[in-house]
Order: sequence, then structure tokens, then C-alpha cells
Amino acid sequence: MNTELFKHIYFRLPILVRLFLTILLVMLFFGTVIHFIEPKQFPTIFDGIWWAVVTGATVGYGDYVPLTQLGRIIGIVLILTGGGLLTFYITQFAAATVQHESDLSRGKVAYKGNHHIIIVGWNERSRILMNRILKHDPKKEIVLIDQTVSQMSYRDFPIHFIHGDPTDDYFLQKANIKEAERVVITADDHKSEKQADNQSILTVVAVRGNHDKVPIIVEVMTYNQIDNAKRAGASTILRPNDFMSALLYQEVFKAHSKPFETIIHFLDAQQFHHYEVPEEWVGYPFHEIINPLQKNGRLLLGIQRDGEWIFNPQRELLLVKGDILITSIPWER
Repeated sequence: MNTELFKHIYFRLPILVRLFLTILLVMLFFGTVIHFIEPKQFPTIFDGIWWAVVTGATVGYGDYVPLTQLGRIIGIVLILTGGGLLTFYITQFAAATVQHESDLSRGKVAYKGNHHIIIVGWNERSRILMNRILKHDPKKEIVLIDQTVSQMSYRDFPIHFIHGDPTDDYFLQKANIKEAERVVITADDHKSEKQADNQSILTVVAVRGNHDKVPIIVEVMTYNQIDNAKRAGASTILRPNDFMSALLYQEVFKAHSKPFETIIHFLDAQQFHHYEVPEEWVGYPFHEIINPLQKNGRLLLGIQRDGEWIFNPQRELLLVKGDILITSIPWER
């Protein structure tokens, strides 16, 4: 029974581990045998193991050499068996390294880290987002889940790539969704807007089913899918079509003054920051905290409350615990 259990465990180990254990046993065996055959030439078992490793690796330092005929026969057998095993191990190790690199670029390797950001969908928006995240925090780990690209080299894009369907629990678990810090879901450019929204909402459902507390930021293209995204569990819903339509409208009817050209450049370079309202400001009206922040060069744009963004709120709006202040530059209290 114990033998069968050992075989079951042994043959379930990775091939490199099995090879290493086999080589270890072979070297231990030959080292022990040569010690007992020639105890004067090999005073300790460790000396015998050292000789076995050096001989099996065909290094041949010559510091320990068998003198008897039987000892030399043992040496011949060791060279024929141990040397072959070591060569095979090195070959397999190199092949496994190359295979791992290939699997990594093809999105087949599971992510084992934590506190990472998961981005769903590879497109221009997610590429720019990735670059800005890494520029802000070069050590931040990013995991990309996408099924439209078949390969992504880590040397070109310093992210962990998972090739697969983001609505499938299997691929979300490969991205270690339970340990993720937040999830960003971008609309699929390869589908119609309605199909892209359906895919995004299904992804929200799958993510929320695997992690009930992770913040989910989702890009929704059509207005009638906003409520569905909320029901699915999205924390923040972005509507890029509304924003771009407003800019196009201003450009069409106010092109002579181009008031939005400066804003576009501002938004392109600006980074907004979010901070939970301090305890001492809870209960204060919105307008009373604008001046203290402006004195330090920080522009208060609005707040986020219960998942909703409120820009330029009413002056008398009272701040409550859990409100998120939105400022234009980092706020160091």
C-alpha cells in the first residue's frame, strides 16, 4: 500500500522534479557503494557522493579515484547511467524554460500574485491605461485577459497575459481574481456596440460571482445597458460615447472659438485622484472645503457617492462618511 502511494505521488510530480530526485538517489547509491568497497580511498559517504557527482557530470577533478578493479567497474557503470541522467536533466531543464516562456507569451500560465489590476480586453484604450498605470507605479502588477490576441511578449508589454474568455470562471481564476485589487472591463472593439455591452455585462456578472467586493470599472457603449451593468454589480460605469458626442457637438457649433481644444489637451495630460473624506470634514457643506484645498493648489472637482459621480455639486451639499473627494492633483494631508 505504501509502495503504491509512493508511486502515485512520484509520478504526479513534474518531470524536472522526478529527474532531480532520481539523480539524487543514483548519486547517493553509487557514493555509498564506493565508500564500502574502498573505505580507505573514500573515508566518508559524503566523499563517495562527491566522487559520484563529479564523475557522473564528466567533470573529473581527480581528487578521488577508485583503485580496485571492482571500484573502477562501479565508475564505468556510473558514467554510463549517471552521466546520461545528468545530461538528460539539463536538456529537459532548458526545454522546460523555453516552453515556460512560450506558454507565458501565449497566455497559458496562471498568475500567482495578489493586489494586482485586471484589465479585460486589449485595445488602444487598455494599452494607454496600462502605460499610465505603470508610469504612475512601475511596480504595479497588471493582468490582461483577452481572447482576440493569441500571443503577447512580456518584453514588449510588461504585463501578465491570460488568453481566454473573461466570462469563463476558469480564466478569471487563472488571473487570480480573488486576490485582485480592481477590475477594468473595456468594450470589445471587434463587436457591435450592443454585442460588446452584452459581453461586458456578462463579464461583470462572472467577476462579481468570483469576488463580491472587488471594484469593477466597466465601459458601456449604449445608454439602455447602464441599468443592467448596475444590476450585474459594476462599481463604476463609464459612457465614452456621451463624452465624445458632447465634444463633437461643441466642435461643430463652436469651431471658431475652439473652446474644447484646450480642455481635450488638459484631459489628456491630467490625472484625477480620489480620497475618502476625512472624519473632521463629515457634515461640512461642499463649498467650505473648496478654499482650504485651493490654498494648497488643489482643485476640488466633485465627489463620488454610492458609486455615482457628482461634479460641481450644490454649494450646500453636506459631506457624509464614505464620500470620495475628486481632486485634480494628489492631495497630501
